[in-house]
Amino acid sequence: MADLSGKVAIITGAASGIGLAGVETFIAAGAQVVAGDIQDDKGAALEGRFGAGKLVYQNCDVTDADALKALMQRAEDAFGGLDILWNNAGHGGTPSTVEELDIAGYDATMDLLIRSIFIATHHAIPHLQKRGGGSVINTSSISAVCAGYAPITYSVAKNAAAYFSKLAAAELAKYQIRVNAILPGFIATSIFGASLGLPREQADQMAEMVAQNGGSMQPIGRVGKAADIAEMAAFLASDAAGFITGGEFLVDGGMTVGPPHSWDEAAAGPLLDALGITPEQAEQMAAAMKAQ
Repeated sequence: MADLSGKVAIITGAASGIGLAGVETFIAAGAQVVAGDIQDDKGAALEGRFGAGKLVYQNCDVTDADALKALMQRAEDAFGGLDILWNNAGHGGTPSTVEELDIAGYDATMDLLIRSIFIATHHAIPHLQKRGGGSVINTSSISAVCAGYAPITYSVAKNAAAYFSKLAAAELAKYQIRVNAILPGFIATSIFGASLGLPREQADQMAEMVAQNGGSMQPIGRVGKAADIAEMAAFLASDAAGFITGGEFLVDGGMTVGPPHSWDEAAAGPLLDALGITPEQAEQMAAAMKAQ
């Protein structure tokens, strides 16, 4: 486990999913955490679970610039400074295509997934400078590098989050502020149900269904857990990653190594698809040829 002893972290979207796993992992690693979210009931439960010496919750809509500025100040007021900012808050965004563009949905998605990262990082810089540097981590997605995993607006925003991390790393290196992006793969969280418009409780239940049934989608043979992403974030936040900045880190169980036929012998490859035959039919044809 990474060592975050003596460090103060802000995590947005901290009350559920990957953010919640981040809270648990960071605190276990020795950090004090300011948890930002809009789910006040879950935020209060976090404060009760960990105690004010380890965690404080603050309502924060990350599309509100003033709320983000206040969140950075809360770390200063509660724990004396800021060492780590994890821009993690998000949802699936508008499902509209380019052809059927929902402009209001587009704006809302971009505000949440990329504008918030710009503003949060901007407001974090002076606090991180006071500590002699620090770590900014941005949650991107495999949809930033591969088509077909998410709607186009979400995917473009997540690509921007990854590229922002590289450019900001260059700008902020003079302050010893490191900036990196994590690109999660298929992680069992409520984001799938929430993207379908389901109430939070039903979305949480859908996450369990994803965990049980989605293992065949990646070579590793299981769906990712929120803790898989949290462990990577903790490493990037730690001094052990002190020489790492401007990176884009895939944490996807191998999902992007190639199409299914590259790692699953039972999956049809492009040649079989072109011929219009299944792997089973190909085996039968091969066996028939051997028998001649």
